[in-house]
Amino acid sequence: MPRYRALFRTPEFTPLFLTGSAHNAAQTIAGLGLATLVFRATGSPLLSALALFGPSLAQLIGATTLLSAADRLPPRAAIAGLALFFALGTAVLAIPALPTWAVFVVLLAEGLAASLGGGVRHGLLNEILPREEYLLGRSVTNMAVGVCQIGGFAAGGVLIALLSPYGTVLVGAGLYLAAALLARLGLGKRPPRAGGRASVAETWRTNRRLWSSPARRRCYLALWVPNGLIVGCESLFVPYAPERAGLLFACAALGMLAGDVAVGRFLPARLRGRLRFPLQALLAAPFPVFALDPAPPLALLAVTVSAVGYGASLLHQERLMELVPAELSGHALGLHTSGMLALQGVSAALAGTLAQYTSPRTGMVLLALASLTVTLALARADRKADGPPRPTEAPSSGTRPSPRTARRRTA
Repeated sequence: MPRYRALFRTPEFTPLFLTGSAHNAAQTIAGLGLATLVFRATGSPLLSALALFGPSLAQLIGATTLLSAADRLPPRAAIAGLALFFALGTAVLAIPALPTWAVFVVLLAEGLAASLGGGVRHGLLNEILPREEYLLGRSVTNMAVGVCQIGGFAAGGVLIALLSPYGTVLVGAGLYLAAALLARLGLGKRPPRAGGRASVAETWRTNRRLWSSPARRRCYLALWVPNGLIVGCESLFVPYAPERAGLLFACAALGMLAGDVAVGRFLPARLRGRLRFPLQALLAAPFPVFALDPAPPLALLAVTVSAVGYGASLLHQERLMELVPAELSGHALGLHTSGMLALQGVSAALAGTLAQYTSPRTGMVLLALASLTVTLALARADRKADGPPRPTEAPSSGTRPSPRTARRRTA
């Protein structure tokens, strides 16, 4: 079984890991500061939820226009350039008295850029690691997300108290700048994974190709919808309990970290297929307790247990990579990331709307029940599929090059 130590001995994994960690910390700290600013300025649960997760909606546009560039740009230049763009955009968000509409214009631009960045980063990870280490590598990067969110939300709460929401957003901008420097100085120069010209038409063609397989469609829906609905629940933490929102977010990140460790390091390969959907159902199962307006300790426990279910996304990603040709890995993973984040944005908007007309805890319960329903429907469809799903492409096109061959190509 691959071990964590071997991952960090792999060339370029460590700088890519550090770059992603700095990016996630920046996103967490700046997002909490900005959501607090918007909630204080407007008093609106909807706008507060959209400030934190709304940029994900723009990823839906990026997924249909920009994704063909994910495999056609030099990874180092793309990752460093996008991080610099985020640093500048986040610094603009820290301008005092910036109109709310201008805040969302900047967030729209950042969401479009993020749709491309996810494909570039995840595609590079798939290129750096041999296939047998991919699940463990994604587990480690997801664990880093959990750690950065735990630390980021905790630090964000402290920074809001010590500095101000504006100062907290500026700290996020500084972390984006650090991510740009880490990418530029730590990653090696690699050629694009695919040739040809990036275009909207090519993005559509590849999206149709990826979507043409029923097995891949089920993977994408499982990666997008149930998780997105639970993120919609989490987007209501600020209006549900403004004084404890940072702690709720930190507990969710802790649960996600535990799930990623369990799946990436300890779950035997023979059990992975069978546990994909049961583990995902755990995401929604604890949230109905919010209908009872639970005491803070029970609410924190429910959120922590729920987030363990995010580990199921590793299993769905592993299945997706088995069904995708290597030269489309960046585009396929970018489509996964963009679709996932777009559904998170849609769910945040839906959650905010429900909370606006009912209450935050009612919105959380309804979205959790919807998530559980979708998970059960996808599990049933997967069981009814005729035989084991197979990739539609010829095996030779989907064969992963050996690490030695990959290194030769990038020399």
